[in-house]
Amino acid sequence: MATDTATDVFEEHRPVLMGVAYRMLGRVADAEDVVQDAWLRWSAGDREEVREPRAYLVRITTRLAIDRLRHAQSRRESYVGPWLPEPLVTDFGPTVPDTAEKAVLADTVSLAVLVVLESLSPLERAVFVLREAFGFPFAEIAETLDRSEAAVRQLAGRARKHVEEGRPRFEVDPAERRDLTERFLAAAVDGDLDGLVSMLAPDAHLVGDSGGKARAPLRVVQSADKVGRFIVGATRKGAAESPGFEIRYLELNGIESILFVVDGKPDSVIQLAIADGHVQRVYIVRNPDKLVGLGA
Repeated sequence: MATDTATDVFEEHRPVLMGVAYRMLGRVADAEDVVQDAWLRWSAGDREEVREPRAYLVRITTRLAIDRLRHAQSRRESYVGPWLPEPLVTDFGPTVPDTAEKAVLADTVSLAVLVVLESLSPLERAVFVLREAFGFPFAEIAETLDRSEAAVRQLAGRARKHVEEGRPRFEVDPAERRDLTERFLAAAVDGDLDGLVSMLAPDAHLVGDSGGKARAPLRVVQSADKVGRFIVGATRKGAAESPGFEIRYLELNGIESILFVVDGKPDSVIQLAIADGHVQRVYIVRNPDKLVGLGA
């Protein structure tokens, strides 16, 4: 196989490989590193015996991601405050998927789902990602993980049950999400605490990720009243202290999200997990290391 052909084949499958790696690791830079390692192995290896390049490349990428995830989990034990995945831009303009595909995308790559995936073992996470996000057959996943098909089915069952129990149920209607997101933001900017609380589920949670590098709660904020008060106070403080304060809407992780920009630089991302017409979870990412990719 010629070098240019090897490159073409790899680039053809790069989106799938990035999709697998990002869902496994929750960080764009880590996913890119894994895909680059997969490329080095692909370009340097003997490809003559490879009959199914996609399956082969997914196998390499998944195994590399599992190894990296095991190391990352130990590092996250010393992380300052709650840990959230790095926001991923999924608004691809004219190539954006249809409504059904967007629902599947949001169901496997939203911050809410990725947070739940953090509680799975690396093998459970790999099985869930390959099966639920990409529809790989159990036999192929078994070969990828060097496990029996029966063992993979057990892993899949445990992972699916855990994810279903842990994630909020989503309203997938884009118009309803847009309306609630805009009303939520307007209430926050206007300081309308009562209006904000009315949009929050009584047991709403707010999870902030700063990594100790920006102001954010170091513990999960619980209850509609406490979450509402935090949002109103933080929005007012941010607008007062930053004359160059801007608010933008951006599709991140398959869901319309709010991006706060200060002096032209991304300052924070807010994503809402919505169910039954109310905000169940508020995710705020303020760690500047996780916002670098939104600078453009």
